[in-house]
Amino acid sequence: MVNTLAEPTLVAANEILLGNGRSRRFQGSDHGAGVSYFYVDNQPGQGAQLHWHPYAETWVVLEGDVTFVVGDEQIVATAGDTVTGPAYVPHKFTNTGTGTMRLIGIHASAVIIQTVID
Repeated sequence: MVNTLAEPTLVAANEILLGNGRSRRFQGSDHGAGVSYFYVDNQPGQGAQLHWHPYAETWVVLEGDVTFVVGDEQIVATAGDTVTGPAYVPHKFTNTGTGTMRLIGIHASAVIIQTVID
């Protein structure tokens, strides 16, 4: 039997930075992985605009306070909490705390597919 597993790789943070900040975008397909993620580092009032994906998304709050809107639900989460959003349901989040908010947004896809809602 042939081993088809990819070799382990290290992806340095500076290789996947978004813009000038500390947030990052990891596209799994670029690295032989079946999942993708955003590492988000936001200040108070910052967040993501309303959008949806054709797959589920899971957020792990690493630091701070964040308010998610997932469909008609508003969910307030803090460090250590995990929030999930189903496929095709519009969602967004905002740092509603007084300090830095950090989270990981895990995409159940090797490719990030995102449709922004105006």
